[in-house]
Amino acid sequence: MARWRPPGEKSTAIITREGFARLRAELDELWRLRRPEVVRALAAAAAEGDRSENAEYTYRKKQLGEIDRRVRYLSKRLEVLKVPEGRPADAEAVFFGAWIEIEHCDSGDTARYRIVGPDETDAKAGHISVDSPLARALLRKRLDDEVEVQLPSGPARYVIVSVEYDG
Repeated sequence: MARWRPPGEKSTAIITREGFARLRAELDELWRLRRPEVVRALAAAAAEGDRSENAEYTYRKKQLGEIDRRVRYLSKRLEVLKVPEGRPADAEAVFFGAWIEIEHCDSGDTARYRIVGPDETDAKAGHISVDSPLARALLRKRLDDEVEVQLPSGPARYVIVSVEYDG
């Protein structure tokens, strides 16, 4: 019996040009390199005989399923993603793709983030999803505006210190 799971929240279908290129490269690598390699290994494992006790065969079947699932997801996702072109007319306002430096009003700590699509978030690089509470609070705000955002740790107030756009 399969477990039913409610569908996840729809994420915004927007991505930076760099993120789109990364996803396309991942799809290409999975389809042209990794999948054929796993299929060859699976065929070799199947040729060894009894599949019910063949750990290599079981592992390769699982690996092939994971690759196929990711290929299917990336193929469908790349079709609907939009890459915004050009820079916003107002370079001091926060829009998708902006690098923002914010200062916490109480502690004075600063942080630098880039607002990106949900498919390319990376906390280590400072890339936050456009769907995140912080990004939603920052969108359309301007330089030196104060924003209050409801974070999982509680409400926080920030001041926008700088807004920059690539290229």
